[in-house]
Amino acid sequence: MWRSIPPLTGWIGVALAVIIAGVGAILGVRQGEPAQLVILYAAGTFALVVWLWTYFAALWQAEPASVGDTPRPNARTAFRSALVRYRGQLIALLLMALAYLVAAATVTGFATWWTFLALVCLGALLIFAVNVSRLFVDNRSAFLGLTLLVALFAVSSFAIDGFASTANLKAMLVFASFLGLACVGPTLVALLGGLDLSVPFVIGAANVGLLYLIGLGVPSWLALIVVVLIGVGVGFVNGLLSLRLQGQSLIVTLGVGFAVSGLIQIITSIGSAYSGNVFGVVPDWLKNIAALNGVTFGLAFPPVIVIWIAIAIFLIWALKNTVYGRNLYALGGNRLSAQRLMIGERRYWIGVYMVSGGFSAVTGAALLGWSGGGFIGVGQPYLFTTLAAVVIGGTSLLGGYGGYGFTLIGVLVLQVLTSFLVGIGLSYEWQQFIFGLLILPMVALYARSPHIRSQI
Repeated sequence: MWRSIPPLTGWIGVALAVIIAGVGAILGVRQGEPAQLVILYAAGTFALVVWLWTYFAALWQAEPASVGDTPRPNARTAFRSALVRYRGQLIALLLMALAYLVAAATVTGFATWWTFLALVCLGALLIFAVNVSRLFVDNRSAFLGLTLLVALFAVSSFAIDGFASTANLKAMLVFASFLGLACVGPTLVALLGGLDLSVPFVIGAANVGLLYLIGLGVPSWLALIVVVLIGVGVGFVNGLLSLRLQGQSLIVTLGVGFAVSGLIQIITSIGSAYSGNVFGVVPDWLKNIAALNGVTFGLAFPPVIVIWIAIAIFLIWALKNTVYGRNLYALGGNRLSAQRLMIGERRYWIGVYMVSGGFSAVTGAALLGWSGGGFIGVGQPYLFTTLAAVVIGGTSLLGGYGGYGFTLIGVLVLQVLTSFLVGIGLSYEWQQFIFGLLILPMVALYARSPHIRSQI
């Protein structure tokens, strides 16, 4: 039977068997099982997977029986049809298995029965969500995001002690608030088909600049207003330049971001030996806004969470129920049609970039209240996570589809996933790797939906 299948197909089966048997062997070693049993079970798993793969591959390659010119359905055609139909899901499961195997081999204490069971449950729930989501054509991305969020939270609560505790939920919401505020601008920019990569640099510059101004004796409330206005000004420059250089928003915003970051370091390093870092006293009201033990109107609830929820509700409502919001979708969906309706692109394009710059500065100020010290690199993690939240939520980077409600789902998914990965002991580098693996299938799923431009 082995000779009846192509060599490449056979080696794929061998590779799959090695991966599955390797996962089992690593789990056995980590759990302290006797070496004889580990070897026996690994060998048995390898042989079983190879046999199953060879058997079905041989059926696939066999010539179909036919009566006249009409082939009869058989195992080979059924197997081929299943592979073609579910190839995306099979590839996603294979990537998850590979990631688990590599993590188990490199991260101490990662490979346990609980993490393996969590992987299996997560894979099963994702497959369920992908197949059921076909029934939700209009809001498929929202359904997938919510299902993924529920699955991650359930698996995390099952695998990590104290994950669903009040203290941990409050901490996750605080960090989600920082990311959610930073994602306001990128979401609006994406609705027009643009990108804003200056967000992390403006966050870092605002974080350092605010404390620098306070250290110079400027009243803290006035310093905050100045920093936010500067962020809005940076957004104006981004919008103006990217509008003039259509299709170059990625490079333009990245260049402006680098310039802003370098300039603030030059200014704050004058007469100081701590370039990129500013030390000073953060006002108590700013600490209270972002602290885990912050108080809102006498209640033990961090104000930053309340602020984020209020902004999210307003944006979700405004994008659906105001002329400005509907015009954003119109411009992102089809610029030519929007222009014929007398919707001015310049005002909206520059406006969303100004909003992005302003909210980036607000995020930097909130992070200052949380950390208590100014650091120019505080915004660097947001270079990737803001874009990831927008994409995972389902907002199209081509414009015209999505919204902040979608991004809110993406923010929560990333925060729960981050907390889970930290809880099982993975480093920041591993978190970035997992985020990347998550974005790829989500983009592939959304890309299969017809774009709004093809429906006009």
